[in-house]
Amino acid sequence: QVHLVESGGALVQAGGSLNLSCVVSGLTFRESAMDWFRQAPGKLREFVATISRTGDNTYYADPVEGRFTISRDNDKNTLYLQMNNLQPEDTAVYYCQPLGTSYRGQGTQVTVSS
Repeated sequence: QVHLVESGGALVQAGGSLNLSCVVSGLTFRESAMDWFRQAPGKLREFVATISRTGDNTYYADPVEGRFTISRDNDKNTLYLQMNNLQPEDTAVYYCQPLGTSYRGQGTQVTVSS
């Protein structure tokens, strides 16, 4: 059974930083490309970033390009999202997901105050 446990969300002021984590179990983590998504209240789920199996390749949505960094530690089965210069529009529940699957954790809430 696949489990994804996101953590690291918090309430921060605009301009602040957070580092989200996602611990994955139940699948061979190093064989899975991984995505971060987010969903704000009343809005559709939005793609944030993706990372290849080895971590050599990454891709970001335009709204977070240059501010967020996705990374992974395959020895720890953990995915990360370093978020800098957070803005109120980044407020959402953040989820990790293995690429091409419907597996999903409970998410972690990020709230950015202006």
